[in-house]
Amino acid sequence: LGMFSELKFPVPWGHVAAKAWGPSEGHPVLCLHGWLDNANTFDKLIPLLPRDCYYVAMDFSGHGWSSHRPAGSPYHFLDYVSDVRRVVAALQWRRFTLMGHSMGGSVAGMFCFLYPEMVDKLILLENLGFLLASEDTEAWLKSKRIVIDRLLSLEAKQQTPKARSPEAALQRLLEANRHLTAEGGAILLQRGATETPAG
Repeated sequence: LGMFSELKFPVPWGHVAAKAWGPSEGHPVLCLHGWLDNANTFDKLIPLLPRDCYYVAMDFSGHGWSSHRPAGSPYHFLDYVSDVRRVVAALQWRRFTLMGHSMGGSVAGMFCFLYPEMVDKLILLENLGFLLASEDTEAWLKSKRIVIDRLLSLEAKQQTPKARSPEAALQRLLEANRHLTAEGGAILLQRGATETPAG
């Protein structure tokens, strides 16, 4: 398990980098590093672990060899959970073990709250845990899972914008916004649409 391979997963702002050890057909284990660390956090630990697992240690966005988010974009905790969901989707893992160190443990814990059906085991290394007030838990979890799932669904469906005639663009805008008048829609399209040779 001393040998590893480098992986890259495309995301809208670049890529998430990772390194992997072990047989790809082995039991999947996703390893999450701590604050301002990177995937190399696990270099000394992985060789000591069972050899029949496939360990993938990812670099969170803005860490290690992963792309930084665009300038001016904050790094919210839930965004790291979304990064995990993106990597798991790219790996096509349905059920796996999560191992997190420090901040990675908190991300792993939140991921388990949101997607319990995907995680068979949770391993926390030097982690404080993740707490929610019991009266808020169900509604919070439901709303956050919806946000992440919709975001990933939109990213998967991303297509080249369709070109329309000015009239068709106005019609589409009016259909989606019944409160607009044709005059109001035309005013909005002056700054809300870009003219190209195709439309």
